Amino acid sequence: RFVPHSRNGRYKVMKTYNTADRPGFVRQQYVFAANIRNPEKNPGPVDVEERRMKIYRELFYNNVEDFITNTYPILRRILPDDRWHAMIRDYFANHLSHTPLFPEMPREFLKYLEQERISDPDDPVFMLELAHYEWVELALSMLDEKIDTRKIDRQGDLLTGVPVVSPLAWLLSYHFPVHRISPAFQPQKPDGKLTHLIVFRDDADEVRFIETNPVTARLFQLMVDNRSRTGGELLEQIIAELNHPQPDVVRNGGIQILEDLKVRKVVLGVAK
Repeated sequence: RFVPHSRNGRYKVMKTYNTADRPGFVRQQYVFAANIRNPEKNPGPVDVEERRMKIYRELFYNNVEDFITNTYPILRRILPDDRWHAMIRDYFANHLSHTPLFPEMPREFLKYLEQERISDPDDPVFMLELAHYEWVELALSMLDEKIDTRKIDRQGDLLTGVPVVSPLAWLLSYHFPVHRISPAFQPQKPDGKLTHLIVFRDDADEVRFIETNPVTARLFQLMVDNRSRTGGELLEQIIAELNHPQPDVVRNGGIQILEDLKVRKVVLGVAK
């Protein structure tokens, strides 16, 4: 489950590197980079005219801002321009990325939101959950996960066999209905119940989202954590947990859920 509002780190500022013992061209690179990230605090190289530095600063910032906007389009649309750009510039100036890979930048931005950024009273209360939801689509589309079909019986009985969940399917749980948030719909507080989503990558490598109920979410999680129990045994556990007065209703509903997830390739079959 995605845990919103957790803060695992303190706000960080850009490191100041001692470059006195470095070659001249290295010191020049640090000055150049520091000015690009935060020109208000770091003067530019003395031998580069300001007009050229301004072009470099705009080029770098615009590339970063455009990439983050493409990953977080809903978040971008609901934030006013001034607050959006202030946040991106703060990230650009102060976040220390742990990877040079450009496709990893959206994850770095999510880390910044979760762990480093000082929250603003005007921030949407759902901002962290919405950002995580939007990032998931990119993360799953890029996930390099191999499925060993030799260990799966695709035609096996899901009730008598051990169901196998696709590694390209994740369960997400949020306090806000993040999949419905838009400029026209911005909830101001949680509605008191979790929103459960199953996100998966289909055979055409398209990322899909399924809104589901707590029973389906529980069954999905049991299957993910399971290594030896049959689908029928997992359904019996759910029946016991619910203490439902009509076990057959839950059992039949569970069978339909399993079959539907199999059709969608969220459940791949049973373990051989």
